[in-house]
Amino acid sequence: MNDDHSGVHLPHTEESPARQVWRRVVIAAVVLIATVLIVYLDRDGYRDANGGGEISLLDATYYATVTLSTTGYGDIVPVEPGARLVNILVITPLRVTFLLILIGTTLEALTARSREEFRIRRWRSRVRQHVVVCGYGTKGRSAIRALLSTGTDAEHILVVDPDPRAIEEATSAGFTGVLGDAGRTDVLRRTSVEKARAVIVAADRDDASVLITLTVRQLNPTVPITASVREEENASLLRQSGADSVITSSATSGRLLGLSTDQPGVVAVVEDLLTSGRGLDLQQRTVTPSEVGLGPRQLRDVVLSVARGGRTLRFDDPLIGTLQSEDVLVVVKAHRSSVDHG
Repeated sequence: MNDDHSGVHLPHTEESPARQVWRRVVIAAVVLIATVLIVYLDRDGYRDANGGGEISLLDATYYATVTLSTTGYGDIVPVEPGARLVNILVITPLRVTFLLILIGTTLEALTARSREEFRIRRWRSRVRQHVVVCGYGTKGRSAIRALLSTGTDAEHILVVDPDPRAIEEATSAGFTGVLGDAGRTDVLRRTSVEKARAVIVAADRDDASVLITLTVRQLNPTVPITASVREEENASLLRQSGADSVITSSATSGRLLGLSTDQPGVVAVVEDLLTSGRGLDLQQRTVTPSEVGLGPRQLRDVVLSVARGGRTLRFDDPLIGTLQSEDVLVVVKAHRSSVDHG
């Protein structure tokens, strides 16, 4: 079995390796050139043990190279007090800087895994009330956009997908990613699904959706599960597997395509309702104290349904009567920016 942390990818921005190496090379070259200039400008304070006379630019480069690399053959040495002081105060710090640059890449490689494991352990200890999205295809990305538009933070969204490119895209967008098949128990355990607020199943195949739903329900018997299914005949199977809400993509798309021929206005309104942030918005909210005792038609918002005592009543159901304090409404309201613009 894989390590419990393998496959978990936290959102981060990382500089490309080529750019990291290039930046280190440039800094090392600057340090070397600065050392060469310091030695050459103070060349009268140095002596060549081989009797080479005055220190040349080549000698200064040679001395800077062996000094920064701590090789130090001892053939060229500072003899004047000023040159020795410069070695102590300037060249020694440059030598330390040069060595840090050389070993920086190695140290970074050795500590990167430890840092990542620490970040993952800290994330696992803190994560709760998050939404697990199984599948980062077209449906998964659309679901995440809807979550963001209704106030869910990106840090509370976790994506599961078997495609490394999809996980890389998700983490680049600021979401936590888990690489693997969401139908596997060990993969879902990495998502801390037992502490999740909700699970969205947006797999590409219906059989995968059923397996994921069964696995999620096994690990968390109470978490709300919303699943997408391509074929309507498989919707009942998903509900039996434990899905609380099932959305049939092919049937919904087909109905909208059929309506668009003779009733394009209906399709336009549906698209408007499903697009959050403009025009008309669908919202779920609890009844406010000022609305208790009123009828659904007396509210400013258009009430579509009322959830009461575990039942969902349509707006025209006579059982609604007047609104009660524990009622949960699904309403249609105009987006604020659209109202202001109008």
